[in-house]
Amino acid sequence: MVSELQLQLGVVGAYLVVALAVGLLAYRLTSSDAEDYYLAGRSIGTVVLLFTTFATLLSAFTFFGGPDLAYRAGPEWILVMGVMDGVLFAILWYVVGYKQWLVGKAHGYVTLGEMLGDRFGSKRLRALVAGISLFWLFPYVMLQQMGAGEALVGLTNGLVPYWAGAAGITVFMIAYVVIAGLRGVAWTDTLQGLFMLGVVWLAVGWVASAAGGPAALSNALATNKPEFLSLGGGLYSPQFIISSAVTIAFGVAMFPQINQRFFVAKSGTVLKRSFALWPVLVVLLFLPAFILGTWAAGLGVAVPDGANVLPVLLNEYTPVWFAALVVAGAMAAMMSSSDSMLLSGSSYFTRDLYRPFVNPSASDAREAWLARIGVALFATLTFVASLFRPGTLIEVGDTAFGGFAQMALPVIVALYWTKTTRSGIFAGILGGQAFYLAHVFIPAVEIGTMTLFGATYLTWDYALWGMALSAVLTVGVSATTVAAPEENQSRFSEGLRAD
Repeated sequence: MVSELQLQLGVVGAYLVVALAVGLLAYRLTSSDAEDYYLAGRSIGTVVLLFTTFATLLSAFTFFGGPDLAYRAGPEWILVMGVMDGVLFAILWYVVGYKQWLVGKAHGYVTLGEMLGDRFGSKRLRALVAGISLFWLFPYVMLQQMGAGEALVGLTNGLVPYWAGAAGITVFMIAYVVIAGLRGVAWTDTLQGLFMLGVVWLAVGWVASAAGGPAALSNALATNKPEFLSLGGGLYSPQFIISSAVTIAFGVAMFPQINQRFFVAKSGTVLKRSFALWPVLVVLLFLPAFILGTWAAGLGVAVPDGANVLPVLLNEYTPVWFAALVVAGAMAAMMSSSDSMLLSGSSYFTRDLYRPFVNPSASDAREAWLARIGVALFATLTFVASLFRPGTLIEVGDTAFGGFAQMALPVIVALYWTKTTRSGIFAGILGGQAFYLAHVFIPAVEIGTMTLFGATYLTWDYALWGMALSAVLTVGVSATTVAAPEENQSRFSEGLRAD
């Protein structure tokens, strides 16, 4: 048993060493200025941009939360994440991302808050966007640490405790981001993205072969989980599927680590190629991940408390070394998300809070080192919170997606409608956030036949209603207020060149 444990940890550890080596190489090529540290000098090409966005977004939520959900409730979530969100986010990549790239290139912006603060002449708006983003980023970083802890529990049958896995990935995340900056993160994301795609499809083939082939797996599913074989046989209503797809796609567009990717492309052509290829890449990963979770349910795999279905399934149907390799791929996914989240979060802190309010004359080198300190502090706090395990991976991730989604429509309105006012965007962002936070933290209240702060209104998720409220407030208040003298209403339309 000890030698098996050593093999499992050795495979995972070897991968981490390779990733760290890439970071060290990138460090030698990264200058001390903030734009190079945060945005790799706006020099990212098509393949690296596509894979760094892919690996950054597809995290523990995908590799562990997705198969767990398919194991419990059927494979229909693939309609949300694999198909609908693949297409929806590709569209938003153009609607939001291309316009942000044009604006960012023209005016040198590094963060979303910096862009909005300049357009509306407001440091308070800049701080509000940064504060909200850091607030919702916290649970999503915590999600990766939870996923790592649960992965090693499942892989080693509990020999490695949950806290050790969470602590290990935290130390690695801090070391990697402090060393590498975005150039290293992007390079490693490309490596991790290719690695993830390869091992998850190998896992599908290996499990299928070990279990007797696709026909045997279908028969097992028909016998043990027949409801999984028909659309609508799971737990998902059409309203749930549509609500989830919309809130996740719009939330992703506002994720700091994703939104900041909109600024880094070398050219407009690079950006357009990347969003055109995005839906294909998403389906290529989500399909095998959800297939594995569904097969595990049909095969009757028993998952211990505190573990994920994926490593347990692989331990039963593949060799020890291969199960460890796939978990290494999953940890690659978590690190790809975490390193980018920490890097982007640090830029929001230094660029939108520290520099405007504490030290406007801070040098780029000082800002970069302050960002590194912020990374270590933020990751340590999320690790402590992860030890309390406030929900499942899906619950924690879904809450964060919904929180970010509340900012999306006010930002889109501001990007395209020159008559948006400072009062309007403040009202839209604050109104949407207040509505959503109330529904997250206040228990449902029954008043006669009506339920306040419930999960749905008229069968649609409250996150969607919050998004609608944010758009109505942004447009309505802007239409009835006058722009302040310091607002630059043409800022998002002047001097924009595609290449």
